[in-house]
Amino acid sequence: MSLNAALVLNAGSSSLKFALFRLAGGKKLVQGQVEGIGVHPHFVAFDAGHAKIDEWQHAGAAESHEALLEQLLAWVDAHLAAARLVCVGHRVVHGGAEFSAPVRITTEILAKLETLIPLAPLHEPHNLAPIRAITAIRPELPQIACFDTGFHATLPHLATQFALPREITAQGVRRYGFHGLSFDHIAHLLQTTEPTLFASRVIVAHLGNGASLCAMQGGRSVDVTTGFSALDGLMMGTRCGSIDPGVLLYLMQHCGMNAAAIEDLLYKHSGLLGVSGLSFDLRELHGTPAGEAAIDLFVYRAAREAAALIGSLGGLDALIFTAGIGEHDAVVRAAICARLAWIGVQIDAEANAAQARDITAQGSRLRVLVIPADEEAAILRHMREVLSSTLRASP
Repeated sequence: MSLNAALVLNAGSSSLKFALFRLAGGKKLVQGQVEGIGVHPHFVAFDAGHAKIDEWQHAGAAESHEALLEQLLAWVDAHLAAARLVCVGHRVVHGGAEFSAPVRITTEILAKLETLIPLAPLHEPHNLAPIRAITAIRPELPQIACFDTGFHATLPHLATQFALPREITAQGVRRYGFHGLSFDHIAHLLQTTEPTLFASRVIVAHLGNGASLCAMQGGRSVDVTTGFSALDGLMMGTRCGSIDPGVLLYLMQHCGMNAAAIEDLLYKHSGLLGVSGLSFDLRELHGTPAGEAAIDLFVYRAAREAAALIGSLGGLDALIFTAGIGEHDAVVRAAICARLAWIGVQIDAEANAAQARDITAQGSRLRVLVIPADEEAAILRHMREVLSSTLRASP
């Protein structure tokens, strides 16, 4: 049995999530995260059974990505013992127009990815920081970038366009779509377990702190609610989703807000948190008047956007819920489905409450499923494909 292992990294502004897999077979060996990067880094790791196996925290001085990655890789080596780390996969939010498929990192590729930072300034720098760090400390270790925008490379041309002058569109101002690794995983799972459903018209609802809907047919993205940025579309935990551009002009012209203040408002203080004034966590919103008002708006917006995507598909055969809210909040699922009853959506209340995989009611015109998100599995699969392709191309 191969003892080769693969490390998957998902880096944010102050956190670094990681998962370690057996490369052959894909068994998850360990998962964890480093939080508080730049302040007081806190490391925690769990085994495949979710039991805590290690934890430590830096006292005092902040640590850079490079220093933390060096410690993480040393920890991985020690944990693997006789096994060997042979590759690292990264979630990268934006691949722009050029990177529609996972790619092995080279100096040239990394330089190109740096040019995409203006398209995702709050995410891309943090995604690229671990890549630079590992390149510096272990240049011989293969690294593979997997893009959240990549799955939506199949969008029809019309679905990518804004009604803006061509010279602006030529600068890359277009609809890209996000959460692609989550949708990629669902599509692959349907292809292997439900081929008939895979070939049909499906809307996948990725509902978490970040949220979006994807219309897909034959495992290909046909339309998506996110656009130029991950701000667009659905109401989210702290993001507003779709908004009249006139509101932004009003905030600038009459409220004296500059670009930085508006960015902070739209990304960090809107959505469920902004509407409720309480929290972005639905578990804290249920049962409170302000919280229920925010949830009602979240449900309304999700159902309205789903209805719009039905037009892009020309009909609908299945609705799939995934991600934190989609997988765990039966009340929100039921409320969204109730608003879509006009297209024949009916769910089994007991199955929904029991968090079953298939919550379709008898007599429903279309299927309703709940499937756990697994972006790490999508990254691991793409890592294998890229490594295999690299080996085949070698002389």
